[in-house]
Amino acid sequence: MKGILGRKLGMTQVFTKSGKLIPVTVIEVEPNVVTQIKTKENDGYEAIQLGFDTKREKLATKASVGITNKANTTPKRFFREIRGVDVNDYSLGQEIKVDIFTEGEVVDVTGTTKGKGFQGVIKRHGQSRGPMRHGSHYHRGPGSMGTMRPMRVFKGKKLPGHMGTLTVTIQNLEIVMVDVENNVILVKGNVPGPKKSLVVIKTAVKNSGKVRETEELNSYVTETPEEVTEVTSDATLESTEESTEEVVEEATEKVTEETTETVEEN
Repeated sequence: MKGILGRKLGMTQVFTKSGKLIPVTVIEVEPNVVTQIKTKENDGYEAIQLGFDTKREKLATKASVGITNKANTTPKRFFREIRGVDVNDYSLGQEIKVDIFTEGEVVDVTGTTKGKGFQGVIKRHGQSRGPMRHGSHYHRGPGSMGTMRPMRVFKGKKLPGHMGTLTVTIQNLEIVMVDVENNVILVKGNVPGPKKSLVVIKTAVKNSGKVRETEELNSYVTETPEEVTEVTSDATLESTEESTEEVVEEATEKVTEETTETVEEN
């Protein structure tokens, strides 16, 4: 088992060499820091605590500052535990980067769903509305509350209430690409949560250690920015030189015409 914390940036799509379109979620994964190591002797279980996203010390609590000081790192915004790992492979203050995962690896992604507030049964549970014409006074109501015999509403009845803001895990997602330079992971499919929200990427529970075959992605970068700037600068220089020569020729022609006209008049 291994895991890392990241931030969901949004969704896009990539293409393979064979022309296949793959919808992916872009997750920014800055280097995580091991802030605590839990052992059975001290805590009763084995796990590592990861810190993610640096923030100002003024905004951090004293408890979190004490934890990060022991790990010789800056205050962090998020702390999460990863269980099922071999604690002997980690050390306090160690940085965990995006390269711990490989392309084609199967992972589970956990996030917090978007908050919808207080919603009715149609949006919350997908129920149907009543007729909207012919004198019907029932449109978007929750319907019957059940039988009259118990004189109460049974637990589990689908009623209006708070919707969203739940911790959801999407299992068996495939990693399409790992960009080490930009600290980005592309995961096939959707991931719970709004943009810029925290997500936890862990080894898949049902397919631990499984790596699928991946196709090579298309790359649309043909020229480096330096080459493009050099070409554009040369083109602009040539165009400016040509324009200045044309302006000088036009000015000399006008001057010669004016001088010949004055001479003829005299």
